[in-house]
Amino acid sequence: MAQSKIGRDSSARKALLRSMVTSLLRHERIETTETKAKELRRVAEQMITLGKRGDLHARRQALAFVTDEGVVAKLFSEIAEKYADRNGGYTRIMKLGPRKGDAAPMVIIELV
Repeated sequence: MAQSKIGRDSSARKALLRSMVTSLLRHERIETTETKAKELRRVAEQMITLGKRGDLHARRQALAFVTDEGVVAKLFSEIAEKYADRNGGYTRIMKLGPRKGDAAPMVIIELV
């Protein structure tokens, strides 16, 4: 499956996804555009899978991507326990309708 460019160069896209994953794991629910949410889902589910693995290498891989150590601690303790018996499908995307300013399709992405 090809990655969407989200109208940014690769470094800006990576920075955007890193901050959005950190926010999603911290708040467990964020509002964003549909395209960003679909890309965010891919990365967030990879991070939760790392949390479920729970070993040192997985923790270091998560720390290399997520920008806040406290969020990584939450990922490996609370979030990983919550999804221990679930194989994928950790996020849900719910459509909200168009944004007022530019009519971009808005969604809420949350942890199930």
